[in-house]
Amino acid sequence: MRILARFLVAVPLLFVVVSFGVFALVGLAPGDPAVELAGQDATAEDVGRVRAELGLDRPLLERYVSWLGDAVTGDLGTSLARRQDVTELVVSRIPPTVSLALFALVLAMLASAVLGTLAALRQGSMLDRGVALFSAAGIALPQFWVGLLLVIVFALNLGWLPATGYVPFSESPGEWFSHLVLPAIALAWLPAAELTRHVRSATAEVLERDYVLTARAKGLLTPQIVLKHTVRNAGIPVVTVLGTRIAQLLGGTVVIETVFGIRGLGSLTVDSVLARDMPVILGVVAFATAVVLVINFLVDLSYGVIDPRAARA
Repeated sequence: MRILARFLVAVPLLFVVVSFGVFALVGLAPGDPAVELAGQDATAEDVGRVRAELGLDRPLLERYVSWLGDAVTGDLGTSLARRQDVTELVVSRIPPTVSLALFALVLAMLASAVLGTLAALRQGSMLDRGVALFSAAGIALPQFWVGLLLVIVFALNLGWLPATGYVPFSESPGEWFSHLVLPAIALAWLPAAELTRHVRSATAEVLERDYVLTARAKGLLTPQIVLKHTVRNAGIPVVTVLGTRIAQLLGGTVVIETVFGIRGLGSLTVDSVLARDMPVILGVVAFATAVVLVINFLVDLSYGVIDPRAARA
């Protein structure tokens, strides 16, 4: 009940704080969207007329309050550059981004679970050092650089996978998969490296506890110890970190979608920022904020599943 109450309080607070922060930053940025929309040959009167039509001549706070009032009713406005309903525009770009983020999340979870657990079971070995090197490289190398390297090797040189584009799952599951492999690996690179460190650390700590040592003394095999004792007890810190990495994945799509030519929310955000298309930027922010809030709520609920003692705390 306390988790639900906290969620209900956090939703309006975080939504308002984030949306106003974005609104203020974009409003303070140099340039005038009315000038771009009016055209290079427009006169001062033309620019003034466009600014008045779009409401850009009003004070920033007044425009924000007006947008917030409409957003509460589900109306996110109309794109300044595309003259298209923002809700429809954002919804049309969600499938590529969600597909990419989920694909990358699965890859990151699988890689970190396997590598982190193996490294914890073989502490001090060459395997452990190799996993540590992978984690360090994953954190140090920029995702866009990894993406470009993957394109050069697997798309251009070997020709195994397409370099750019996106195909909906409904049209061709095989093409959907092949177009997402490279961008998903590039996007999963950083979170996989960070999660591997946390899995290794949490698992190593649990393996040193008395009940695990007792299980070993009783003759239980290592796989049984890992599945029955280690996974659940090491789960809470890992799930906590995983929850924070969801926002990181969504942020990473901005770069990865640009590199791989995927027309999702990331590329829409870049285009809208360059055009100073405030309604679209705020629409994307509203969606991203909602996703992060829901994920954090699910993470809080998962604590009680992983360890019932956490639910009572």
